Amino acid sequence: MKFRSWISNSSSSVNSSPSLFSQETNSLSSLQSNLSLLTLPSVPSLQNLSPGNLNLAISTRCLNSLNPRNAHVTSLAMHNNLLYAASSNEVNVFELTNFTLMDTFNDKDSSSGSIKSVAFVDGKIFTAHQDCKIRVWKLTPVKKHKLIATLPTLEDQLRRFVFPSSYTNVRRHKKKMWIEHHDAVSGLTVNDHLMCSVSWDRCLKIWSGENLRCTESIRAHDDAINAVVVGKDGTIFTGSADKRIRVWSKEKNSKIGLIATLEKHKSAINALALSCDGSVLFSGSCDRSILVWEKEDSANYMVVTGALRGHTKAILCLINVSDLLFSGSADRTVRIWTRGNNQGQFCCLTVLDGHRTPVRSLMATAETGGSDGGVKLFSGSFDGEIKVWQIVVSSSSGSPMMS
Repeated sequence: MKFRSWISNSSSSVNSSPSLFSQETNSLSSLQSNLSLLTLPSVPSLQNLSPGNLNLAISTRCLNSLNPRNAHVTSLAMHNNLLYAASSNEVNVFELTNFTLMDTFNDKDSSSGSIKSVAFVDGKIFTAHQDCKIRVWKLTPVKKHKLIATLPTLEDQLRRFVFPSSYTNVRRHKKKMWIEHHDAVSGLTVNDHLMCSVSWDRCLKIWSGENLRCTESIRAHDDAINAVVVGKDGTIFTGSADKRIRVWSKEKNSKIGLIATLEKHKSAINALALSCDGSVLFSGSCDRSILVWEKEDSANYMVVTGALRGHTKAILCLINVSDLLFSGSADRTVRIWTRGNNQGQFCCLTVLDGHRTPVRSLMATAETGGSDGGVKLFSGSFDGEIKVWQIVVSSSSGSPMMS
């Protein structure tokens, strides 16, 4: 069962009446329960320590609840002290100093569909859409967002349309330019001046943030791609409904190359996250498990070292900040994990409750300044609510572990 299908069904409820939305949510919950009964990966659980074993204490506080104008938060992103919350047909922008709504923007084209992801390159804001396109925006001096381009740009299409090599078969008797996605764009990620996009059309594309051209496209998976992350060294990881993670390398002035395929999940992969140094990959799936992959010096590139378990339904989102892993699930909770002192040990520090519907998106940032340090976490759910959390992890003696 694809994560793609589940998200598509949930999107259809956004414009419904509250009662219909409630029925849809219950239906999704039932469906997700069935998905979660799929065979779990044959991977042992990592040793789950308690915070006391690590001499750690955690304090959590819900600072605020933000309610964008539209239900169904699909993606959260942060840039220049602004929080971008994407939804079914618009992006709401909040100032983080006082959590006020600064701007709301969308494309006038009503067919653009749900916004799946938001990214930032070279001072531009990129949004990924259900209608197979990527839109590019700029922030004006009066703090409003203005549409400046749609990818692929008309210029990029005109310079290629006369060449037969510019086209590829997308289905029988139908061709499109290889610079175009032909299904929903499900994810965006950025490294340096390049942006990667993935889609339910199974393709990974590379774009220049400077001239907005598509420089490369590759058929990356055998089913819809649901997640993409990129390491500081430029290594790209894609997760798909085909149950596989693929690892790609793009050297300077060369094409993308496949360097590894990671296979252990037994159902669709919905989310990926990298550790701060890029040596550990976390993958979340409909099977309720988070698999932990670590680099090794072999042809496999990474090996799975174990699974983090505790969620009762599908893992929908992951983010890693300051050695803390945050996981959001269809079970309506967020779990906070940290590594133990020895290899193969992890600790679930706490479980955050409060959302009434599945947690679809997470964003977190390590706070600087102040005596407590810590992490500020944002969690967005299908009913449109965004919760703002203050997370502080300290030693049992009371000294903060993060700054």
